[in-house]
Amino acid sequence: MNMSSSSKAFSFSAFFKIIRSDNLLMMAFAQIMTAYFLVEKQMNGQSVIGDYKLYLLILSTITIAAAGYLINDYYDVKIDYINKPNEVIIGKGMRRRMVMFLHTVLNFAGIGLACLVGLKIGLIHFIAAFVLWLYSNSLKRLPFVGNLAVASLTGLAIWIIGFYYQRSELLVLTYAIFAFFINLIREIIKDIEDREGDRKHGCKTLPIVLGFRATKNIIFIIAAIFITAILVVAYKVNNPLLYIYFGGLGILFFLFMYKIYYADRKSHFTQLSRLSKLLMLTGVISMAFL
Repeated sequence: MNMSSSSKAFSFSAFFKIIRSDNLLMMAFAQIMTAYFLVEKQMNGQSVIGDYKLYLLILSTITIAAAGYLINDYYDVKIDYINKPNEVIIGKGMRRRMVMFLHTVLNFAGIGLACLVGLKIGLIHFIAAFVLWLYSNSLKRLPFVGNLAVASLTGLAIWIIGFYYQRSELLVLTYAIFAFFINLIREIIKDIEDREGDRKHGCKTLPIVLGFRATKNIIFIIAAIFITAILVVAYKVNNPLLYIYFGGLGILFFLFMYKIYYADRKSHFTQLSRLSKLLMLTGVISMAFL
């Protein structure tokens, strides 16, 4: 590994790549869709789309998430040189000190924006920022704990919209659960994909501790719990359109699980990670039909 001292201190292209701008856009889109189609109105009857605090909340969320991606790549640079050497940015497109500086600035900015929305939202985002740091520092090297932490924060990004406006909370919870389980499966798939570099650097992720096949079995168990949870909550919401759309989404999900069953190469799991993003996007779009 050669991290040249002549690397750029900062470049916008490297910055937008390291913060996974496509993932941040997906997160912001999910929150906008949640607000517009699920929450719809504030407690005073006015549209949430006209509330400037909604946009502060969304900006705060993606700012905290961007800081999380920065610190994750900071801690994972040696592992990434093994798993994806052509995609490493730290030490090439951006210096380590700059990454830490931006991580700190974005966290303060994100928590500050959240406090402008409300002190409870500020506290939640402070905890989220801490969990993201803890995940990058240690949790991701433990079996399942790191996967659970990231998936929970993904679900939180949707749930917090209903929590703040205190409307349609059960319906919002349905989608938060959906986001949680899809991302939990995706995080485990990424661990399978990255197991070579993780093993060489002492990580104890599920594929390393339990093995390849046992980890697949855990994904199938999580999928079964996911389907059960969605059916239970959808039944309580009792919206016929939700049943129809989730039925169609179920076909795509079973195709996804079928591909997991037969996947045995790194390239297969890379494709599955992308497919999980498509599942997430399809789920978010379903909000428009309710």
